[in-house]
Amino acid sequence: MKKSLLLFLLCAGLTLSPAIAQTAQTTAAAGATFSNPLKVQLGDPYVLHTGGMYYMYGTGAGADKGFAAYSSKDLVNWKAEGQVYFHDNKNGWSDPEASWDGAYWAPEVYEVRGRFYMFYSAQWKENPTREVENFRIGVAVAEKPAGPFIDIAGKPLFDPGYPIIDANVFFDTDGKAYLYYSRAAYKHPVESQAADLAREKGWFKEIEESWVYGVGLKPDFSGVTGQPVLVLRPPVRLSDKQAEWESRSVTAREVNRRWTEGSVTFKKDNLYYIMYSANHFGGQHYAIGYATATSPLGPYQKAANNPVLQKNTDKGGSVSGTGHNSIAYSPDGKEMFCVYHGRTAKTGEERVVFIDRMQVKNGKITVSGPTTTPQKLPSGVTTAADTD
Repeated sequence: MKKSLLLFLLCAGLTLSPAIAQTAQTTAAAGATFSNPLKVQLGDPYVLHTGGMYYMYGTGAGADKGFAAYSSKDLVNWKAEGQVYFHDNKNGWSDPEASWDGAYWAPEVYEVRGRFYMFYSAQWKENPTREVENFRIGVAVAEKPAGPFIDIAGKPLFDPGYPIIDANVFFDTDGKAYLYYSRAAYKHPVESQAADLAREKGWFKEIEESWVYGVGLKPDFSGVTGQPVLVLRPPVRLSDKQAEWESRSVTAREVNRRWTEGSVTFKKDNLYYIMYSANHFGGQHYAIGYATATSPLGPYQKAANNPVLQKNTDKGGSVSGTGHNSIAYSPDGKEMFCVYHGRTAKTGEERVVFIDRMQVKNGKITVSGPTTTPQKLPSGVTTAADTD
């Protein structure tokens, strides 16, 4: 289209001004759309942006007892890069024969001083008491975002004495790094009014809970500093405004657990935000909330507008199980996206990736989703029409 326009203007003896070219380019981009879910079957999606490319990592498809990666220029169209982490690398510390095929879950990759570090969860092979859930967090490094990633040590990052999953790393503006993780609900029964209700109703005898902790991280990622600090947990009292949505897996009698997991931390305008997921990751009620604080380890105050992302099947939609998000920015950095997994009527039990716009303003997060209708491409994406 633009070639034809240029030819016409040249034939007329006119000059195509930059303003006209820019208008044509913007219009072409504005008319281009994408629709959720994306064509990526992953749980716990995490997106890294480096060298003008996006890389996505997650739990599940594309890898055998390890992790795969996908690449994209626009956050929408993804190319499989194959398996990038293998459990049997020279420093591997996990047990691929343990429950859930070793439980290789929730990888996140960070670029630090020109190298790429993957934090992930897996079953630890050191398990003298034969625990079913013996999860720990490992760190692997690579020279390129598509790997191969090799564990930096033949052991987990640290051992808090209980199973942990869902590592997330936050790099503060003062140069300090913090690790956030979820203590697994395994063998962690907690007394609360929700537990009382479950017993009274005859639903469950006890309610196990997972809690999010934060702890300092050594600069070389060889371990942690200080003691873990409890950051988030499910509400104790049913009168707490967060109790209803964070207890749905119990009240729907799906399972005897309340989760606080899949956290992601960021900072904006000197305020710290931590997003997290609650309820059963395999159920319809998985949903996302957030809390804010004035320091990286809290105390955090949960937001009044929680949950900010949840199923829409009760409103005529087709999406459920929305959770475990990461955050990405458009190619020009002007738009913020919530990247998460969910399920639809068509995908069934398979977790697939969604991206929806999110806004952070005056201490409040809003997520415009879940969507399945056509959405504008992320700002700054160059379409085929733009490059003609």
